[in-house]
Amino acid sequence: MDNSITLQILSFFALILTLAILGLIVTVIVLYFIDINQSTHTIRRNYPVIGRFRYLFEHLGEFFRQYFFAMDREEMPFNRAERSWVYRSAKNIDANIAFGSTRDLSSAGTVMFLNAAFPTLEKDAALPAEVTIGPYCRQPYTTKSLFNISAMSYGALSAPAVRALSAGAKQAGCWLNTGEGGLSPFHLEGGCDLVFQVGTAKYGVRNQEGKLSDDKLRNIANRDQVKMFEVKLSQGAKPGKGGILPAEKVSKEIAEIRGITEGHASISPNGHPDIRSVDELLDLLEHIREITGKPVGFKSVIGDRQWLTDLVNAIKVRGIDRAPDFITIDSCDGGTGAAPQPLMDYVGLPLKESLPWVCDLLTQNGLRERIRVIASGKLITPSKVAWAIACGADFTVSARGFMFALGCIQAMQCHKNTCPTGVTTHDPKLQRGLVPTDKAKRVAHYQQNMTYGVGMLAHACGVAEPRQLKRQHVHIVTQSGMSAPMSQIHPEPVRLIDDAKESTAILDNSMEINNE
Repeated sequence: MDNSITLQILSFFALILTLAILGLIVTVIVLYFIDINQSTHTIRRNYPVIGRFRYLFEHLGEFFRQYFFAMDREEMPFNRAERSWVYRSAKNIDANIAFGSTRDLSSAGTVMFLNAAFPTLEKDAALPAEVTIGPYCRQPYTTKSLFNISAMSYGALSAPAVRALSAGAKQAGCWLNTGEGGLSPFHLEGGCDLVFQVGTAKYGVRNQEGKLSDDKLRNIANRDQVKMFEVKLSQGAKPGKGGILPAEKVSKEIAEIRGITEGHASISPNGHPDIRSVDELLDLLEHIREITGKPVGFKSVIGDRQWLTDLVNAIKVRGIDRAPDFITIDSCDGGTGAAPQPLMDYVGLPLKESLPWVCDLLTQNGLRERIRVIASGKLITPSKVAWAIACGADFTVSARGFMFALGCIQAMQCHKNTCPTGVTTHDPKLQRGLVPTDKAKRVAHYQQNMTYGVGMLAHACGVAEPRQLKRQHVHIVTQSGMSAPMSQIHPEPVRLIDDAKESTAILDNSMEINNE
């Protein structure tokens, strides 16, 4: 009896195996005739069926390179050493290493901080100083936060990701930029400070004609969490092109928040139709500041420099009170979910060129204390943030650094709605892996450990807190392999004394009035 049952089971599995083999043979035959008769793909036409493996290997190649073949400092856009530091910091675990640095200290552009003979003692160390943005506004914004969350829209990011960022920013005491996709409930949920970004399509503050709505601006400004407004002229990954959100990501909720049609690709204009000159830019900034009562600035990748010189000259004519409250300088090596490769690879200046130049331009014209500078572009480790502060930035922001804190593995799937970690997908099955309460803690830990790390570098250089870092504290390796002072490569600018005194006096008077 037992032998009979065993034989029946074996016969059943044999039948299943036979059917599977027959199914495989039929599939191969069908694919063979499809491949040999199609005319689109040469490889498949010349090598039917076998040629299909090329696409599989091409897809898997980036993952094998990432985990098996690339050295710790080789990968782009972020190498394994950088990502590992972020992951450890976000998890709040030991970030110490042993046996020496794997960093190449002789390649041109390498940054080195000059340690002081007598470093700052722990008892003399201080937290980052408070900085006020928008002293002429009805509601200026004062914050100590050195490192903040850069612009990422709900839509480009998933709801759980935005929830985690909002809650994490609140725990860390930093701000979160909404990105150009408008203000979502998930941005507000955590209770953090928010910077509302006005993109070229005016999402979230647009009327039926797609133009800026004063009523919607007021509604946004009436929320205490919204501390500032940022007009986005351009972003690092695609200077000269607007935001791109694929149609499959435009859900009913996202469409309602943005004021667009569900299921249609969200493609912003490549520039603001109502800003075609520096005067029109200043007019819009002043208009938004008057409507909202809050600090207003703009974000831009620096390419052509003449327009910023023209902007400074226009501010001199109008008066210092009508200047932008801040400028966010984005780098050409910025990142995003979707961008054309020619723009991502070839357009705009890197932060190492644009940041010192903008800071110097403002200093030379007595505007450095009036206009705050925010630096953005691959600043995901303490050394890069400290370098930006030494260059002259008041604040730094990062998007991809905080994506790593959320669990991003650099799978390069951001624009395909197939993100395996749930950060940039709207697929509920993939979002399930991202638990906002857990990831919020990682976001906060990352920001706090970043601040600690920058402070550690500052103390090694002999200053009490990060914002006291100057160019004299940094050396940069040149083409010869030897380093030179950053203050020699980017000399500290000479102020125009009259303008500097006048602007400082007006600024001090404004601060006293606001304090009263």
